[in-house]
Amino acid sequence: MKFYRGLYVGESIRKVNKVKWKLSIGAGQFGVYVIALACNRDQLDIFHCAMLRQKHFDRRSLRVVGLAGSMDEAFGLVERMARDAWEDGMEGDIRGYLQKRMGPAKGGSG
Repeated sequence: MKFYRGLYVGESIRKVNKVKWKLSIGAGQFGVYVIALACNRDQLDIFHCAMLRQKHFDRRSLRVVGLAGSMDEAFGLVERMARDAWEDGMEGDIRGYLQKRMGPAKGGSG
């Protein structure tokens, strides 16, 4: 699992490093939603962190770009990402904007 340096974090997320560490080790958490670059041709995936505990989930290749405390908050972060992409001249390409803007990802809780 890799967390981008410019991680988008919702206001309800407290102790970001602790949340990232718990996600990395697969510890359960209530009320944490992950926004990640999609593994397919879509731009982003939003899911509850409990999905990470499923066997089919490839956590190693997951590239997390945002953390939220609710689905509504996650949608708000995606709106902010879209606005940031638009302001940077990359309208409609949130994924490309994030890849360009965030640079190389860091693993673990870093």
